[in-house]
Amino acid sequence: MLTKIKSINSQSSLSLAQSLAQEFATTAIARDKSGGTPKYERDLIRASGLLKIAIPKIYGGWELPWHEVFKISREFAKVDSAIAHVYSYHHLGVTIPHIFGSEEQKAKFYTETINNNWFWCNALNPLDRRATLTRDGKIWRLNGIKSFCSGSKDSDILPITAVNVETSELTVLAIPTNREGVTIHDDWDNIGQRQTDSGSISFAQVEVFPQEIFGNRSQSDRPFKTIRACLTQLNLANIYLGIAIGAFESAREYTQTQTQPSLNSGVDSATQDPYILEKYGDMWVNLQATEALVDRAGLALQASWEQEWELTAQQRGETAIAIVTAKVAAHKVGLDVTSRIFEVMGAHSSSSKYGFDRYWRNLRTFTLHDPVEYKIKAIGDFALNAQLPKPDFYI
Repeated sequence: MLTKIKSINSQSSLSLAQSLAQEFATTAIARDKSGGTPKYERDLIRASGLLKIAIPKIYGGWELPWHEVFKISREFAKVDSAIAHVYSYHHLGVTIPHIFGSEEQKAKFYTETINNNWFWCNALNPLDRRATLTRDGKIWRLNGIKSFCSGSKDSDILPITAVNVETSELTVLAIPTNREGVTIHDDWDNIGQRQTDSGSISFAQVEVFPQEIFGNRSQSDRPFKTIRACLTQLNLANIYLGIAIGAFESAREYTQTQTQPSLNSGVDSATQDPYILEKYGDMWVNLQATEALVDRAGLALQASWEQEWELTAQQRGETAIAIVTAKVAAHKVGLDVTSRIFEVMGAHSSSSKYGFDRYWRNLRTFTLHDPVEYKIKAIGDFALNAQLPKPDFYI
């Protein structure tokens, strides 16, 4: 078991993540088949201290820049995208009071996350409006259900969106996972991302206190209030890229050690087969280009984040374009690489014992998060008409 580190920098955090990833890799295939909650692996992350990397230093966190935070998620995604999924959504969750709440709420939730080593999950899903918030004297009552609640099992805090019945606004709040009336359902049974616990949660007369309510999720004339969509989209791009790199690296090792050359190749080793070399070269170029786009978008996001409430609509829009450009590239190259690796490994690689299919299954499941066509349309409107995208939940 790793011990918690008191301070860290970008390089040491990445090294720590790589060490954890090596351990996760030893059981990744078996855990993908079994599904369920990666409790042991989540506890390793808790003990490592990596839950605090995005929290400002003033509250006891490590305050790494976003491009470094997401590189850690990318590192996990190379070997286990389910763990990358639940880990990365912790950081998207812990920033919610910062973006939507008051200064007092931001301080409260950042500080208590550090003091209690909280693991946040994701129950926001703004398209699912079945959860409602009703005033009950000095408190509120949460009722209904939310779907796609990634990382909900074994979490400590649930960030949620619910419809305020008085105003019909989609309201953002956060409550402890173990609060009475909260029921996490074991109903996630998909072809990929099997250990993300992305099923549903029911709420029955759950108490919600005023300090746990941050405000409405509607768009604002303050661009920083819309920054979470940028965080989410770049997070996804990094995980897509990580899955693709992981698939490529696994295929390369297999080709070097087990693939046999084609009978028609005229060479003694698969590593000298001209068509295998062509496919590896093509995948490599696409991966390198995508990594450059994702890293560039990370720097743009960090610059926008640092502007905080001084962020302009222009800078926010340009950042969004950089991010969705990277995400589209990661989406396309990821689906291509995770499928084509079988062409460079050969028929025996399709054996279930190798688990190579999990890369495509996980990526295909995750890329359905929101339709990529709408990202391409927004990019086209910018490229042709210099029109920056209007902020919404997904851009």
